[in-house]
Amino acid sequence: MATPQDISKPATTPEVAVRRKPVRTSSGAPVPEIMKQGGLVPWLYLFPALLVMSFFIVYPMINTIGLSFQNRDGTASAATTCREGQPCWGVFENYRYALTAEFNTSSPGAFWNSFWSSSYGNTIKWIVVMVFGTVSVGLGFAVLADRVKYEALAKAILFMPMAISFVGAGVIWKFVYDYGTSQTQIGLLNSIITSLGGRPVAWLSTTPINTFMIILVGIWIWSGFCMTILAAALKSVPDEILEAARVDGATEWTVFWRIMVPIILPTITVVVTTMVINVLKLFDLVYVMTGGNFQTDVIANRMYTEMYKNFNVGRGTAVAVVLVVAIIPFIYYNIKRFMEQEATR
Repeated sequence: MATPQDISKPATTPEVAVRRKPVRTSSGAPVPEIMKQGGLVPWLYLFPALLVMSFFIVYPMINTIGLSFQNRDGTASAATTCREGQPCWGVFENYRYALTAEFNTSSPGAFWNSFWSSSYGNTIKWIVVMVFGTVSVGLGFAVLADRVKYEALAKAILFMPMAISFVGAGVIWKFVYDYGTSQTQIGLLNSIITSLGGRPVAWLSTTPINTFMIILVGIWIWSGFCMTILAAALKSVPDEILEAARVDGATEWTVFWRIMVPIILPTITVVVTTMVINVLKLFDLVYVMTGGNFQTDVIANRMYTEMYKNFNVGRGTAVAVVLVVAIIPFIYYNIKRFMEQEATR
């Protein structure tokens, strides 16, 4: 029979339950359950996405690089297209054509003029003017829209051009710039000019203004995108800092340049690099409005011309590779900044 002393003693069992502490990373955060299933299981979840990306991105990229070293129909090496008495880069002959064919090297002056009328020179014009224009206009819209009563409506109206396809926008603005050979002008811009007593201008065939007139369409389209991103960044500027600056006598111009811009500078940098990538890929506006004629060609449109008008696959893919190489540094910079921001969170 058990005594009171025996009842008061806790029962002893040979097995004692041990509560395991949750596994944590070096930073102290708990390890996700999926990572406790072994090193292979996460890759199984990623496999479908990796398979699709390999089929639609990796394989075409490798195939494009391979075709850039071959002749126009991919049946022989690009070295077979070399002509006697002319420069030849062997298997890199398509790259020689892609990089030098548009330039007149007879004299420094001729080279300078031919460069700025080439697809490379026009692309630089697009990068400088359009990136500066879209970011500047977008930042201005973001600041002004933040101060109006119907902010959401104002931003929706300013963002509306982004809802139009680039082909549709090109068709619309082609009618705006239309130049009629007769006295009657159906183009809106020339109609206004002639009604004021001026002479109509062939906006899309007169160099060098035609490139800048197309760039103006790009600014009209992309300013709403820049405004949306920069407006969100401006919302993160602390009101206390702005109020303190105004109390100290700072003007709105000083507050904008000395406080707002430095705080949102990382976002401005991301927007600038994103716009550079968009400009380098630009094709539809130029194709719809001028077809690359009248010295308005850009790199992407030149690639299309070589592949689908001249039917020269080797040269077209070489231009495509040059375009990708030009874009990669900006993509790398954006990814690097994103990873740095994630590390600071």
